[in-house]
Amino acid sequence: MAHSLDEYKNIIDGIVSDELNFFADMAVSIAKNPELGEHEFETSRMLTDALHSRGWDVEYPYAGMPTAFNAVKKNGEGPVVDFMAEYDALPEIGHACGHNLNGVMSLLAGIALAGAVGEEVCGEIRVVGTPAEETNGAKVEMVNRGVFDGVDFAMMAHASSGLSKPVYRALALIPAEFSFKGLPAHASAAPWEGLNALNGLQIFFHALDMLRQHVRPETRIHGIITKGGDAPNIVPDFAQGVFYFRSPSRNYLDAVVEKALDCARGAALCTGTEVSWKRHETSFREILPNREVESAMMGVLDEIGEPYDPTPYSGGSTDAGDVSWMCPTMHLGISFTENHVAHHTREFAEVAGDRSKIGRGIANGARAMARMGLLVLTDPDARRMMREELERAKKPDD
Repeated sequence: MAHSLDEYKNIIDGIVSDELNFFADMAVSIAKNPELGEHEFETSRMLTDALHSRGWDVEYPYAGMPTAFNAVKKNGEGPVVDFMAEYDALPEIGHACGHNLNGVMSLLAGIALAGAVGEEVCGEIRVVGTPAEETNGAKVEMVNRGVFDGVDFAMMAHASSGLSKPVYRALALIPAEFSFKGLPAHASAAPWEGLNALNGLQIFFHALDMLRQHVRPETRIHGIITKGGDAPNIVPDFAQGVFYFRSPSRNYLDAVVEKALDCARGAALCTGTEVSWKRHETSFREILPNREVESAMMGVLDEIGEPYDPTPYSGGSTDAGDVSWMCPTMHLGISFTENHVAHHTREFAEVAGDRSKIGRGIANGARAMARMGLLVLTDPDARRMMREELERAKKPDD
């Protein structure tokens, strides 16, 4: 190496500083024009244009997905480091999960790392655009298509609040749609001639409420009615709901879903209706803990002076969980406000789109990821220990 590690880190910091205004403005622009998963056409074009203009080789569209991309900087043979970029929004409340920030942090981290090491360090740096995290989860399909085969390290930073969080325990997720079918009738003149599909769905809700008493406390079951009938004077002959089932372990979650299916069968039986179900959106695996990765990230956060909470946190699910079973993975929660602001709220969307509040978080998220990438590119012992920890963590589910 022509430079020392400290010199590379200084160069990273300099590039982040030079590029920060551009990418902070981009994050605000994305927040003002939110696009839902698999429809992030303008956003993905904006991101790929930024990479292409800085000399990256960009494949877009990518992996059979119109809003996915893969940008590469390669110097000979060596380790492969992926920065995963998210950029989809939520219905009605826009970037209330901060994905407008997640994407630009990954771009800025990749650009800073590639600019720092140049042609002095062998390896491959990628920025992978991963659409639709909130719904179908492009990372799952990318795993299935081999995008993360041979990758030494994958990472992303997720916008957060309070203290930054390097230890994330995402829950496994199974989304399911349940449909109840009955018979219509006049709800006043002859209700006895009908079979009420909405009643079946309502009883199913109540059965799931009772099931919650007998599952592990970290398990989550929640859903909505998407179809409940057409008019109050018609006995509903069709009712439908969408439910999310979550747990820290996919193996345990599969058993919970089997119990939920029994609840659905029972609800149909006692209302004389029929029930069917199917997967709704893509299922996600839990994030596989990697203590070597987490410890290394804590060291990086100490270096850059970013306060953090070292205790594990969880609650949501992410398609990055599937990536974590393929290669050592970091899902860093980086703080954008000292006060707690819940994700998936209009309040968080306001923070994510406020130009006066997002600069420091973007800079520190990018600096932290770029320094982790530098460690992976230059330290074979770190790569080995992270990979060994991954293989150890897999064993309980073998």
